[in-house]
Amino acid sequence: MNHYQHHWKDSTPVHLPLGKIVCVGRNYAEHAKELNNPVPAEPLLFIKPATSAVHLTRPLEFLASQGQVHFETELAVLIGKPLTNASASEAQAAILGYGLALDLTLRDLQSQLKEKGHPWERAKAFDGACPLSPFVAAEHFRNDHITFSLDINEQRQQSGDTRDMLFPIMSLLAHISRHFTLLPGDVVLTGTPSGVGPLLSGQTLSLQLEDKLSVSTKVV
Repeated sequence: MNHYQHHWKDSTPVHLPLGKIVCVGRNYAEHAKELNNPVPAEPLLFIKPATSAVHLTRPLEFLASQGQVHFETELAVLIGKPLTNASASEAQAAILGYGLALDLTLRDLQSQLKEKGHPWERAKAFDGACPLSPFVAAEHFRNDHITFSLDINEQRQQSGDTRDMLFPIMSLLAHISRHFTLLPGDVVLTGTPSGVGPLLSGQTLSLQLEDKLSVSTKVV
């Protein structure tokens, strides 16, 4: 049974249930290019279920039978108000907090599914596929410019800046809300910058959200 619960940076619980995790593919042009994917003309959306969420502070453990697991570091947006057919300003008012996430991907399986024109869920929505950090209240951020990074074994691996997004956060949330309602407790993953790669046993991952949040975990 999954015991994930949203938390704030100070470890107090966020008293909202996690419903769904809406993810955005190829929201950074350089990441699309590194995987030889076309840059999308509109947001490429998919959903991870609540059962994929685990706490990022816990060790990452995978079955060898799953094949290669790739990391994709992303800025996570915690929704605090319902959003349906929302404007950008309504979307901004609905953001409760920001955190970090790993959109874990079974890359070999994803490639096989893409070749067949099949959905990605088996490669993106498995149990443990979405490690989430604690959240920091949205009021502490400049919504138009947020930076984050991933170091692996103390070497910089990914650097993200929301100014490089193809679809900025507010317009992205508004777009999502035109297709399906976002509810309090839902999380939106806003895409990964370039630098993705496989997770290997023994690696230490350190994630940084500006100077407001630091999270570390290890691959066992």
